[in-house]
Order: sequence, then C-alpha cells, then structure tokens
Amino acid sequence: MTGSTEDYAPHPHIGGRTAALRALAAWRAAAPGAPRVVVLTGDAGSGRSRLLTGFLMLCEPEYRKQLPLDAMDPSTVPPELPAPAVPSAEGLTAAQVLWLIADHFGLRATGVQGVYAELAALDEPVTVVVPDVDRAGPVRAADEPARLVREVLAPLAATGTVRLMAEVPRPLAAEVAEGLPPGTAQIIDLDAPEWADPDLLVRYAQAALDPEFGAPELPFTVDPAARLALGAAIGRRAGSPLVVQLAVHCALMAPEGFDPADERFLPTSVGTALDLHARRLGTDSQTLRLLLAPLALAEAEGIPVQLWSRLASAVAGHDTSPAIAGGMLLAGPFVQPVEVPAEAAEAASEGGGEAAGGGEEGAEGDSADGERTLLRLLHPALAEEIRAGLPNVAAAQTQIAMALLEAVPDQDWGKADPYVRDHIAGHTLEAGLLPQLLTDPGLFVHADPVPLRAAVEAVPLEQLGAPARTYLRTAPLLTRTQAPTLLRAALLETAFVEDGLPEYAEAIHGRLGLDLPWQTLWSLPVAGGVSAVTVGSLPGAEGAGATPVAVLVVPPGTPGARPVGAGTGGGASGATAEGGESGTTAGGGESGTTAEGGEPGTAVLVHRLVQPGLLDDADLDRIVRPSEEERAAAPLGLSRGGDYLRVWNRADQEVVAALISATPFTAADLSPDGILLVATKRGAKALRIRAAGAGIAS
Repeated sequence: MTGSTEDYAPHPHIGGRTAALRALAAWRAAAPGAPRVVVLTGDAGSGRSRLLTGFLMLCEPEYRKQLPLDAMDPSTVPPELPAPAVPSAEGLTAAQVLWLIADHFGLRATGVQGVYAELAALDEPVTVVVPDVDRAGPVRAADEPARLVREVLAPLAATGTVRLMAEVPRPLAAEVAEGLPPGTAQIIDLDAPEWADPDLLVRYAQAALDPEFGAPELPFTVDPAARLALGAAIGRRAGSPLVVQLAVHCALMAPEGFDPADERFLPTSVGTALDLHARRLGTDSQTLRLLLAPLALAEAEGIPVQLWSRLASAVAGHDTSPAIAGGMLLAGPFVQPVEVPAEAAEAASEGGGEAAGGGEEGAEGDSADGERTLLRLLHPALAEEIRAGLPNVAAAQTQIAMALLEAVPDQDWGKADPYVRDHIAGHTLEAGLLPQLLTDPGLFVHADPVPLRAAVEAVPLEQLGAPARTYLRTAPLLTRTQAPTLLRAALLETAFVEDGLPEYAEAIHGRLGLDLPWQTLWSLPVAGGVSAVTVGSLPGAEGAGATPVAVLVVPPGTPGARPVGAGTGGGASGATAEGGESGTTAGGGESGTTAEGGEPGTAVLVHRLVQPGLLDDADLDRIVRPSEEERAAAPLGLSRGGDYLRVWNRADQEVVAALISATPFTAADLSPDGILLVATKRGAKALRIRAAGAGIAS
C-alpha cells in the first residue's frame, strides 16, 4: 500500500504513511468503528517515532497552522481539538509517567489506584498519547519499558474514559491491549504489509541526498538524475527508514571511492550498514563495532567524549586510541554528538534532578564556553545490533565499570566526572556487580539519586547489603525533594544511624569534606512510635553535674518503659501531647509536641540526650525541663510542619538546618544548647545542630 495518493500532498514531516495516518486520524476523531486504544509498533528504526511526531503536529493547534492542510488528504487530517496529554516516557519511570498524566488533568489522587479511579469517574473522555516507551527509565538494564506497559499503559487502556495511543516496542505491544473487548484496541505494526510504505523509503532517500535539504554538493547529489537513481536504489534495498538514513550518512560522510552505481555497498539492514561501511573504508567490521560498543552500552544521553577511548579500549582489551584518533570517518555515520551545558549538569546535581550532576570545573571534554560534549549512537537499533554481536554483554559491562572506577580521581566521588558518578550503577547492574559497588557512602551522597535509585531497586532485596538497604529506604525522600548534595549527605547520615550503621555516618562526617548541618547523636527505634518528647536534665547526686535527658512518650508495654498515671508526679514525666500543629513556630518549649503533665494509660522512656543509652532507673519526678527564660535566651529556634523541621538563628532568622522525613514527625523539642530531639512513628533520635554550618533548604 503506498503512503500517499496522486491527488494529495504527503505530510511534509512524514512524506507518506497515508494508511497509518488515516487510522490515527479516525482514532483522534472517535469516528464510528474506530478503536479507543491504538498501539503503534514496529521494528526499531521502522519510523514509528517519526510517524507519531508528524501526527502530533496535526493535533497541536499551533503546529497545524504551519502545515498545508488544504493540500493533504482530508482522511489523514484529524479534526481540530484541544491538544492531548503527551507525557514522553523517555528517561522516566512508570510512576513518573503516571503522575505527569495526573498533573495534566489536575487530578487530586494521592495514590496510584486513585489516579485510575478519578480518570474513570470523569464526565468526558480524555486523550493521552505516550511516545518513546522503548526509551523509558533512567537505567536501561532495569527494564522500565515493560514496567510502564504493565503498570501504567495496560490500566489506562482498561479505563473506559481514556482514549489512549502509545508507541510501544513490538514484544510489549500485545500486552497493552490484552483482555480488552473486541474492537477496543488496534495494533498498527509499521512493518506489516498493510501499513508499510515502500515508496516512502525512496522519497526519503532522494530528499536526504538533495543539497536543497542540507546534503553536501557532490557529483551524485547535484546531478538530479544521479541523485534520483541513487535514492531509488537505496530505498529499494533498505528495509526501514533507519537503514535509509545510515546508507545516506555513509555515502555523504565518506564519499571518496563511493560508486553510486555499485549497489553492493548499499545496505539492507542495520548490521549490513556497519559491515559494508567498514569494508568500503578498508577495515574490518569488528573494529568498527568495538569502537562503537561503549556507546551501545551507554546510559542516559551518552558518554563524555573524553571517556570514549578509555572505554573502547576496556571493551576491546587493547588500546583503541589510534583507531579513534583517525576513525571519525569510520564511526561518524553512526555517532551523534550532543552538547550539554556544563552548568546545567552542576545545577542538576545540586537539585537532585534527573540530569547528570556536577563534576570538576573545567574537566577534560568541557568546552571553553561551558559545554560538555557527549557521544551517543544515532539510533537505539544500532545499539541493539552492536550489543547482539558482543560475545558477552555482562563481561563488556564489567570492563567498562572497572574503567569508570579507575577514572574517579583519588576515589573521591565528589571529583568524578558527572557521567561516571551518576551512571556507573547502570553499568554495574548489567554486569551483575552492583551490590559490590553499594558500600561507599561517597557514591550514595554524590550520585544523582534518580538513576542510582532505579538501579538499586532493580537488584533483588536479598542481594543488597545493609548500607544499600538504608539507601533504598531513603532514596524516595531524596528524589521526591530533589535534595542537593549537602542535604543528601545529611539525610543519609541520620538514616545510617537509625539503621545501626554508625560507621557509615562517621564516614560521611570524616572523609567527604562536607559541612553537615547536624550530627546524629543516637537513634532509638520504638514499635508503635513516639507520640511526645521533651528535653530535660536529671540533677546528679550530692552536687554532681546534671545529666541531659530525653523523655519519650511511648505506647504502654514498650520494653523498658514505665507507666505514667495519677499519683506518679508531674515535672517532665507525663505524657500529653501539646501543640505540634503544622506550621507552628517554636523556640524550645513552644516547639511542637512536648511531654507535659501526666495522664493515666501512658508510658515513658528516659534516654540520655547526648549519648546513646536508656536510664531505666531515672527518677521521673526529679527531671527538670528548661525554663521559659532559658529557652528564650537560646540562640536557636524551631519551626515544625508535618514532614519538616527547621532550626533557625533567632538573631537573623536564618535557617541553619532543615530536617525532612518520609515518615511524618509526631513530636520535636530543641534544647537551649542546640540538640534537636525528634520523634516519628519509627522512634526517636537526637541531632546536635551545628549552627555555624551552612544552612540547607528542604
């Protein structure tokens, strides 16, 4: 079936695909008999992304104005409607894609099932288009596309108020429509005869060879007859738009010795494009594939140009730098450079976002105008071809991981190249070595938490050591808040203490060179949580110094706790929760929830405030709370919300520390000398606030 008719102009971006465009337009118009769900699929390189991009131009009001709609086949032009939701899946987790959809439609749900319930309850249908499913996920080896299909697209397809279109790899396409009533879904496979468009490949090749569209002026491009003949030959032999693109690139980037009349060097597949180009340039295909192997195994947007030779040599097992130095004609048709602002990488690191973070200023590969050059393959199908030809992908990833580790200056992750720091976890995951890497608190602190979390979550829990489990528990807080490096370090420090790993907390203090806003003194887990706290002091016997203490209100029956009731006495020993409303501004005694008074049916634990250890024999009636005068004279004040605490200087109101929690705070108090006592449903802990340190924001 041809892609256009003689009477109408083809879509200027697509150049054909009339049959597929008609089906998409009917879906968009909700025409009688049209499916509610469309799954667009095909081999990698079949042009499904290009088709979807061109179709979305017809769905976006501003783009429609730039297209020759009057000249196009009316059956390929959808009606003018409000633009659909288009959450691109590239680089995102399944959960992130779902919440993009929820945000687009202003849903108020706080949980996954609530999103689908709200969509199902809508009065009018909504339209969602999800492109780039094959590129989902911050870590390639974590298989996020499958999770996106099963956890998001299939439930959306089953929601009657959602008109869904998704661009999905062929192995997953059927899962989107599985279980739907007949006629509800349609799978459009661009490689199937009814949807293929052989004429499109010829037109695509002829246009790509035309100097009017950017091709260099060469004998076979400036001569119209030669250009049309070569384009027809390329299109006739190529199996997909990607193969056309590769064939044209190879001819244009290395035209010396290229004979347009010799069809032996015109490829029929991605693999033959690699092989024929290498042979034409007088080298073997294996050399070319080894040069490209690090790019085929790369994460995110690609590898920094300065790492290419190191990683290619690691995979090949010998020095490939001479081949790379003179090999751009060889590798060039298959490689795409990407310029990334260096300052954007640093900002992403400080913001904990999805892009790569900082690195050394002026690092090799950064241009004078502050840009970093990354290299990636022209298309994911090239990566699939090269990976399939490697004897052992895990072994190649092991060699890359070792080379990346060697590239960390002084084994200091704070000095590492952003790619090394943020994406080594992805390489070690595919190598099967990630659990061994997850023992360095420096990596936990400095790596972008989005890809690191995705990689760690892909490892079976039983294979993770204790520090990795602590990171996994803390990571949702790091990604949700986009915590910068210093806050990541502070939150991980207190998490390590909570989980009984003080040596990791000390390592963060001792060797990372970060000025943390606090030091976690101790943490006490309590089943059932702690409902109220107060700081106080226990006078010593016969003139000895007083012992600072923390009084914790806990559920009756807590091991070591003593019941508090009528006749037990007052002081700080009681247990009613006072204050603590979200947003309360406090300084010491006004600090949210404190233990005051005493009610029957409550129990308390008395814990040392500065050192770990319960005081089982402490006399509750002798505990003295700071006076209001002492609290008012203290240099620090405390503000509390449901999931945050802020400590600030009274003199200038500057925040010197901000503590956030995945588990809502139930109580907090601040001693006059700056020890913060906090409680959650997990237990209680004490942090010494370093008021002279740099402030951090939550």
